[in-house]
Amino acid sequence: MSKPQIADRGPPRDSIQEFATLIVEKLELGVKPWVRPWDPMKCAGPDAPMNAVTGEYYHGVNNLRFSMHPLAFESGDPRFCTYNQAQSKDWQVKRGEHGTVGWFYKQLEVDDDKADAGKRFIPLLKSFVVFHVSQIDGPPPYKPPTVEECPWKSEEATEIIMKSSGVPVRIGGDRAFYSPPTDHIQMPPSVAFKSAAHEACVKIHELAHSTGKETRLNRDLTGRFGSAAYAMEELFAELASAFVGVTLNIPTDIPNHASYIDHWLKPLKSDKKLIFHAAATAQKITDWILNLHPDYAEFSARHEQPERPGPSHGSQRDKSLTA
Repeated sequence: MSKPQIADRGPPRDSIQEFATLIVEKLELGVKPWVRPWDPMKCAGPDAPMNAVTGEYYHGVNNLRFSMHPLAFESGDPRFCTYNQAQSKDWQVKRGEHGTVGWFYKQLEVDDDKADAGKRFIPLLKSFVVFHVSQIDGPPPYKPPTVEECPWKSEEATEIIMKSSGVPVRIGGDRAFYSPPTDHIQMPPSVAFKSAAHEACVKIHELAHSTGKETRLNRDLTGRFGSAAYAMEELFAELASAFVGVTLNIPTDIPNHASYIDHWLKPLKSDKKLIFHAAATAQKITDWILNLHPDYAEFSARHEQPERPGPSHGSQRDKSLTA
């Protein structure tokens, strides 16, 4: 009897390339996919993607990936979890639903006589799959916390962060920028902005640039306007502004930054992992900024714990690629 024929499924899917292509396609349409709708009349809840079972926020590229999910946009519910996590709560993923890929780094231990203790570790990028809660039967309705529960969403939060940063803010002129030589932020007068929230958004963006100083997160800030290095620094700050903005409940779109899109497209097309590096860098900036708020710092310290995909967790925190 002949063996049954097995259909050729073709080469395995490259989820990293697919995500990089998605980013490029959005940018080519003139859309910055990390910009979230902002409605000041909405209840101030954590719109950043979070795990439905553990309550932990996703980080880095997973923060970006899941925040772009259309179901999160449509429902206002930021919760996701893996199939196993859903089963652990007696929830059921609906028949026919397709999950969304996320990523984490796993350290592979190998023998190496030249390394300390005869071992060395190779970082491997691994994937896992989550479902949005609207794809699952069983989860309770989402109840966003109040401003009292999340004081970093108050109107005063940005000013608390700015003062805690120690970076001087000077007022005057018609441009907002961070000056590395003088280590100060220049801002136009408040009347130049359509709202206090949009002014706060720009302040956070310039503060993101200031984290590149060698005494802070130590990035290369020597790139001139129009250079590839300058464009990448703008991408880091742009993503960080979006991550911070969602957390503080302020706008996430930086005015006049559509001009940078063309500068981002070429490097993003040539290196599929560049968006991972950009998101990881943006997460480091985000953590530095948010932890300047004492209430957020306390919250972060309480929730700092390793996560792994599996029955009880949905992502792995890592210093180079946080999930």
